[in-house]
Amino acid sequence: MPTPTQRAAVLSRPTVPTLPARAVPAQAAPLPAVPVPVEAGTAPRGAVPPDPPARRRTRSGQAAARTAAAVGLVYAGSLALHLWLLALMAPPGGEGVRARLLAWDARHFADIAAHGYPDGLNHSPDGEPAGNDLAFFPLYPLLTRAVAALTGVDTGTAALGTSHLAVLAMLGAVHSLLARLHGARTALVGIVLLAGAQPMALTFFMGYSEALFAALAAGALLATHRRAWLTAGSLALLCGLTRPVAAAVALAVAVAAAQHMLRARRPATRPVAAVVLACAGTPAYLAWVGDRVGRMDAWFLIQEAGWGTRWDNGAAFLRFLGEVLPREDGWVPVSTALLVLVLLGFTAAAWRRDSWPPLLVYGTAVVVMALGQSNYFHCKLRLLVPALVFLLPPARALAGARPRTAVAVLAGAVLFGCWYGAHMLTVWPYAI
Repeated sequence: MPTPTQRAAVLSRPTVPTLPARAVPAQAAPLPAVPVPVEAGTAPRGAVPPDPPARRRTRSGQAAARTAAAVGLVYAGSLALHLWLLALMAPPGGEGVRARLLAWDARHFADIAAHGYPDGLNHSPDGEPAGNDLAFFPLYPLLTRAVAALTGVDTGTAALGTSHLAVLAMLGAVHSLLARLHGARTALVGIVLLAGAQPMALTFFMGYSEALFAALAAGALLATHRRAWLTAGSLALLCGLTRPVAAAVALAVAVAAAQHMLRARRPATRPVAAVVLACAGTPAYLAWVGDRVGRMDAWFLIQEAGWGTRWDNGAAFLRFLGEVLPREDGWVPVSTALLVLVLLGFTAAAWRRDSWPPLLVYGTAVVVMALGQSNYFHCKLRLLVPALVFLLPPARALAGARPRTAVAVLAGAVLFGCWYGAHMLTVWPYAI
């Protein structure tokens, strides 16, 4: 038995509770984080520092150099192939390449640049209104006149020079737009298809206003995507002074502005101003023609009298398809019908969820306006060249294909497109 002294020593020892066999001690609560002071001008540990301005400028310059190189190569290659095939297919003893590039509508533009517009309507011998140069919008002949005045060349050469400058601007704007939307490889394939593969791409290198319009339209779309609203509206206004199909550009700018304001959940001054500017160009010229002639519908009267052009909801085009496909054996009408149907298929395929709505709206509106009016069937492919939208599906498909496959397909498509334009300008006896 322990003595009283031993019992007192045992009771004075601290007791330690024992844990059950399977029990796990609770984890201690974490200590609060103590902020570490960061020296002004330094990034926290683990953060990715932003590129310095010098590096950003270097990268921007490198991207611009790559774009310029791609544009230059595509321009030079497509131009060389177009001109070579045109010279090869021109009949011996006939008009030369320069005269072919200044045929048909190019003569009207050169004449406007040299002498200006007529004062009123022209009339046929039986007294009916006839077509005249007032049907052609003013920006392209005005630029042609400016180039002729600056360089001292004749208006025909100035018209070709204006078109070639516009082609370079068009390729640069389209490449930049497609690169922002779908990547650099799709952009490169897209401008190859635009300048060489699509039927009637030869028109871009002629004394026509298609290249100028396409450059301005692509520039307006690019500025819209960058939210440079006033630039987009100004370029769209210039589109309205170049071709009547500029309504498609105005519609695309309006769609982009509406999207922007819906996301912001408030109206904004600059997008609204862009839409107003975009809608101003074409009505201004039509009003000027009406005032010059003395009747407000003068431009529409001249178009129908001279070229049989009026809005008919596509009835003439549907009638053309119904007459050609079942029983026509001529190469030009059959190929025109089939190629337009292919482009319609590509346009429908472009309406994907990841496609940019303003570009879809612009291109589809160009297609609808080209096919919805009653003009010459062999002009349809030329009127479609600035649409861009039907280039998206093949460009994206080829950009994702193996390089050898993409190069082979592009080479065949470009050869066909350049040959087709040369055929229409040398063998086909009518206007394009």
